[in-house]
Amino acid sequence: MNQHQLRQHILDHVTEYFRLAHRPPPFAPGETRLDYGGRVYDEHDLIALVDASLDFWLTLGQNSLAFEEAFAAYLGAGHAVYVNSGSSANLIAVATLCSPQAERPLQAGDEVITAAVTFPTTVAPIVQYGLVPVFVDCEPATYNLDVAQVEGALSDCTRAILLPHMMGNVTDMVRLMRIVEQRGLYLIEDTCEAMGTRFDGQLLGTFGHLSTFSFYPPHHITTGEGGMVVTDDPALAKTARSLRDWGRDCWCNPRTAGPDGACGRRFSYPIPGLADTYDHKYVYSNVGYNLRPTDMQAALGLTQLAKFAEFEVARKANFAALYDALSPYGDHLILPQWDHRADVCWFAFPITVREDAPFSRGDLVRWLEGRGIETRYLMAGNILRQPGFRQIRHRTAGDLPNTEAVMRRAFFVGIYPGLDQPRLDYIISQFQAFLARPPRSAL
Repeated sequence: MNQHQLRQHILDHVTEYFRLAHRPPPFAPGETRLDYGGRVYDEHDLIALVDASLDFWLTLGQNSLAFEEAFAAYLGAGHAVYVNSGSSANLIAVATLCSPQAERPLQAGDEVITAAVTFPTTVAPIVQYGLVPVFVDCEPATYNLDVAQVEGALSDCTRAILLPHMMGNVTDMVRLMRIVEQRGLYLIEDTCEAMGTRFDGQLLGTFGHLSTFSFYPPHHITTGEGGMVVTDDPALAKTARSLRDWGRDCWCNPRTAGPDGACGRRFSYPIPGLADTYDHKYVYSNVGYNLRPTDMQAALGLTQLAKFAEFEVARKANFAALYDALSPYGDHLILPQWDHRADVCWFAFPITVREDAPFSRGDLVRWLEGRGIETRYLMAGNILRQPGFRQIRHRTAGDLPNTEAVMRRAFFVGIYPGLDQPRLDYIISQFQAFLARPPRSAL
């Protein structure tokens, strides 16, 4: 048996192992824990991981480059830069616009408009780079930044908008893009929860100067840890890669470029103030990081991306089933709303308990959790109430009443593709059991 035959023999056994070791256990209502999200995978994903491990190329390599190309092609975008998490993607996006290489770099003290309902690492890079976040309230049932308040949030210091697409939903992008273009602002889309969502036929992640995605297991596809920075601008893409790769100026693929680099002048690069030239692999044009993923993760990304169309169908169907089942209870629950121009690929199913409901969020959440149905609050809620963000320099565009309501009364449950019909039916039955009886007897 030669090397290639042995490799195929190993992969054939991976399929057999998957069927023995990774077959999901049968669903037992009330006993099986129903997570809000998680990895959805098959033997092809496991084969891809093992196949990549046999090459033993542990760092970013050919699978990573192929995944970047495939992801950019999916979006119809010019460039995709694979990083080790969605949080790192946000960091790289902000850092790219702060780099001296940017055409109009952001500088400390510049203001960035963003949503008060958000995830911490959407706001963290703004603060870490000395920029000033300006927080805008959310719409009460879309959970997204209220575009109507953005114009009132503008000032002479406003330079950018960092827009998180919460729960996969989308705000009025026509109105927002009009503001961006008229004021000459940068736009970063945090699309970590919204892969596959379209507004007026256009995929989210293709509106901004830069966009970010996350491949953490509960998200739309997974590479375990992992994220992506996307842009149509080749200069921004080059800077993003530099910042990901230690700040290095060299962009060559080490496996294909040859000893003198793709440019053929690896050892001929000048550094100002240095009499001699220097090795381009050790020329640093940015104060960067090491935020590179592994090639095995990228191999998984390729197989996951190939399944995304079916994941998208499942998410939408699960959302629709839960929405239809809960619609009769609108007197007590605020169900999610969306723009008629949007085709939403939902991350989860958000719910706000009405202020005058005869039960609290805590009552309903404890009921669901007690029956094995996992719940989550909407990320950080009002980010300014989180201990780590209370003292940050910031500005708010008026009061944040809807954000406060989210903080106090909103939560979400899962609609991810791992929920089949029996599991979804059980979730619906437990909502109905709680909502159909007086709260005292339900608790």
